Amino acid sequence: MAILLSTMPLVQDPTMIFFVVLLIILFAPIIMGKLRIPHIIGMVLAGIVIGQHGFNILARDRSFEIFGSVGLLYIMFLAGLEINLSDLKKYGVRMSVFGLLTFFVPFAMGYFVGVTLLGYSPTAAMLLACILSSNTLIAYPIVGKYGLQKHRSVVLSVGSSMIALSLALTVLAAFAASYKGEADLLFWLTFAGKVVLFCTVSILIIPRLTRWFFRRYNDAVMLYVYTMSVLFLSAAASDACGLEGIFGAFFAGLLLNRFIPGVSPLMNRLEFIGNALFIPYFLIGVGMLIDIRVMFHDLNTAWVVFCIVFFGTFGKAIAAYLSCLVFRLHISSGHMMFGLTTAHAAGSIAMVMVGMELLSADGTPLVDNMMLNGVVMMILFTCIISSVTTDSASRLILLREKLHKTEEAEHQGDDEKMLLPLQHAEDATNLVHLAILMRNKRLNRGIIGINVVYDDQYSNDNQQEGLKVLEAATRTADSADVRIQTQSRLATNIANGLKHAFKENRASEIIMGMHHRKSPGDSFWGAYTQGLITEINRQIMICRINRPLNTIRRIVVAIPSRVEYESGFYRWIERLSRMAENLNCRIVFHGRMECLKLIRGYIEHYHAELRAEYEHMEHWKEFPTLSTQVHDDHLLIVITARMGTVSYKATFEYLPRELSQYFPSCSLIILYPDQNGQPQDAMTFTAPQQQTDESAYVQLLNWLRRKPHKTH
Repeated sequence: MAILLSTMPLVQDPTMIFFVVLLIILFAPIIMGKLRIPHIIGMVLAGIVIGQHGFNILARDRSFEIFGSVGLLYIMFLAGLEINLSDLKKYGVRMSVFGLLTFFVPFAMGYFVGVTLLGYSPTAAMLLACILSSNTLIAYPIVGKYGLQKHRSVVLSVGSSMIALSLALTVLAAFAASYKGEADLLFWLTFAGKVVLFCTVSILIIPRLTRWFFRRYNDAVMLYVYTMSVLFLSAAASDACGLEGIFGAFFAGLLLNRFIPGVSPLMNRLEFIGNALFIPYFLIGVGMLIDIRVMFHDLNTAWVVFCIVFFGTFGKAIAAYLSCLVFRLHISSGHMMFGLTTAHAAGSIAMVMVGMELLSADGTPLVDNMMLNGVVMMILFTCIISSVTTDSASRLILLREKLHKTEEAEHQGDDEKMLLPLQHAEDATNLVHLAILMRNKRLNRGIIGINVVYDDQYSNDNQQEGLKVLEAATRTADSADVRIQTQSRLATNIANGLKHAFKENRASEIIMGMHHRKSPGDSFWGAYTQGLITEINRQIMICRINRPLNTIRRIVVAIPSRVEYESGFYRWIERLSRMAENLNCRIVFHGRMECLKLIRGYIEHYHAELRAEYEHMEHWKEFPTLSTQVHDDHLLIVITARMGTVSYKATFEYLPRELSQYFPSCSLIILYPDQNGQPQDAMTFTAPQQQTDESAYVQLLNWLRRKPHKTH
């Protein structure tokens, strides 16, 4: 076999190296899928086969070190991005308990095994304990595949992994410094000062800089490059402080979490590039480190490998299932916690390398080859165990949720089909983003974009401009991996064209841009908005988005009285809750207590993690006073009503003036909910056939107020 391996050609051409890696990334999931094995294992096994300990097809050169390091940072960065920050507060105590258990149990077990069973010195056993107490979230991409990133057990596992890793790195740094005789008071003060300075500066600068950058630039490439720059700068700064770069990558993910919603195009690009290239590169590189033949060298080597693999895994299992028992979680959550926290990867190799650089009194390295081989084999087995367990636990959790949440399943199965009138290029991107934030991701239904132009002598030119608007909307939806159906049509009346499109597509709601006023005397609603409101009794949202939605810090909702009696009451609550969750921002409801009580009950039942507040507003005449609470980076949502409906009030006629006077610059959504009324096109004496901005009475009153008094 040695002769055969020595005669195998070693691929050295950069183009061919990249080609071989891409072949592995392409075929490993296909083959592993046929065998019903997580594809992550396929990447690691492929690395074993092509590496220097396999058929020696590729050398683990500098490219694997660079791409592998990026892949590891990517895993931790995505984990930080996908954590719900409110969960850190909610599960902080549990996360700390699990983190301490998953550190101290393997640590104590590793030290005991190293001293008693393997005969290591106390210093070498201490190093082994640090290695066994840390872990890498190598199976986290599996969680993303099943959409369980925000599940309670996953959040606990991610947070506890960072606690265990931080403690292991701190102990390792102290251990290495004491071994060199440097662990004095000055060392600890310097180390603590560096960590505190890194965290403080990052918290103060990165969010502010990101909000400024995202407001001014919306180019896809620039946003991605900026995000990557923050990731690697944070990782490098963390490494300079004495912690590993993966801590900085995770911390950067937490800081950018607020600005990159999970359903945004930027998040889709981050996940796509990471899962398609960098993370597979890291997994293949890990496999290239593994030499399976060391298990068969001699019994002593096999014994070392067995002890490290068994007790490294057993310690993590005790911590996971004990935490599951203490927290009274289902056993499937225990499987998930064990699966995510049991894997060891490149971080363990880095710790071993630190030990190999520490020399004893006789000049021999603190870590021998048998410990190195044992740690490498532990990486192989724990990666397999972690991947299989996490995949199985994900399926169990999904099955259990389906069995125990039939009510939520019925709740999710509404008639959602969003229609977006896209009349202006400057509104198209924001309207598509808004629809993506509000759509039900589980239903995975597409959205409909339509452009209607007047059928006149300019129709050809206007239709060409409309097609460009639809193309821009399509690019935005495609970047977020959301299906969009676009239509262009001619009509003698824009409102009628949109109304017919609404009926033909059986849409459930309309999300449209606000009329662009070209002069001070121009109408607030424009030529066709009032016609849609009058003739369609389904939900309509009229939007004025002045800044990127991912920079919105708060959503303020103004609710009139009796709105809870409308048929679409829970529909708009659901849409706004989804948007607030995806934006990870606070939402404040202002309304009467009886209405707020119903909203609170709905949110606590269906969106328990949402950061919602409820402020009493007895009369609608208090609405202008909200201007003191709404800032330029807030989103104001006004729930209004059509004339003749249950929640309609005469003061709504003053709404355009109040919005222009008190809320001239903030982002705004005027929402007409589903309301009981006559079917579309019904001609009755009770339903208004036309509705204007202001009634004749209000116009007369305004005229009298403006009429100058005669002087004698």
